Amino acid sequence: MDNRAGEMEVFIRVAELRSFSEAGRKLHLSPSAVSKLVTRIEDRLATRLLVRSTRGLQLTPEGEMYLVRAQRVLDEIDDAERAVASGGKAAPRGRLRVNASIAFGVMYVQPLIPAFLERYPEVELDFSLTDGIIDLLEERADIAIRSGSLPDSSLKARKLVESSRTIVASPEYIAKRGLPRHPDDLVDHNCLRFNFPIPMSEWPFINPETGERIGRTITGNFQCDSGAAMRRLCLSGLGMARLGRFHVQGDLKAGTLVEILPDWNPNEEQLIHAIFAGHEHLAARIRAFIDFLVNHIDPYGNGIRIP
Repeated sequence: MDNRAGEMEVFIRVAELRSFSEAGRKLHLSPSAVSKLVTRIEDRLATRLLVRSTRGLQLTPEGEMYLVRAQRVLDEIDDAERAVASGGKAAPRGRLRVNASIAFGVMYVQPLIPAFLERYPEVELDFSLTDGIIDLLEERADIAIRSGSLPDSSLKARKLVESSRTIVASPEYIAKRGLPRHPDDLVDHNCLRFNFPIPMSEWPFINPETGERIGRTITGNFQCDSGAAMRRLCLSGLGMARLGRFHVQGDLKAGTLVEILPDWNPNEEQLIHAIFAGHEHLAARIRAFIDFLVNHIDPYGNGIRIP
């Protein structure tokens, strides 16, 4: 294997198996041949991609970056060849890594997975749920589903849902602590907060009579980085929280949560996007998954349409 695509294939196998000998067995090469091919890449790039540790081979940050991009190159080659062989219409296939925020992933993405995989049986979906901010390269994710603005201008995004946030509490909590009538009343309430890198310790409001925008500092005895955990604690009666409306609208309809100060809600738009690394030839499996979500998720957060 003296071509770059072949070298990339060897490197990807080593990175996945964390072993020269295991990669060699898979590729029918000797461990020394595998090691020489990886060294050839490192020499050409003038940087270390792999280091040995007590846990075996580990990727350096440069190795992580090379792995992601090498996989994309091979995917594009594969897609191009299959597209030509099939008259320009290649079926999506290969591993697809998707990372979604917990609440949105459980409520909107997870129920659609069986139908997606039934439609595209050659796709191997690697699906993970986290609420923290992720780096597509570091996490080796093809798609990240998140709310808010794009963290990196080199990334592309397609809007899945536009929603707003609202303050909610359980009827049991309100019965114990009373119903706030004005934002100033929140000083007497247990307000559950997010502990993201920039803690959200102030809630925004708009005066329904004057249109003046104001903020109120909130305090409480609990904070976390998970909207799903926050919702569950609101349902348990611990306190009140400001959550995405798409997340709690079922609870509001069922009466298990109550909207707090709805007249004072500024109804700031919350956009949820499918974020991906943009390049000219997007892998068919990435495009297919995003199109599938767009076609089956209500853009106003009112649920999904199961195919």
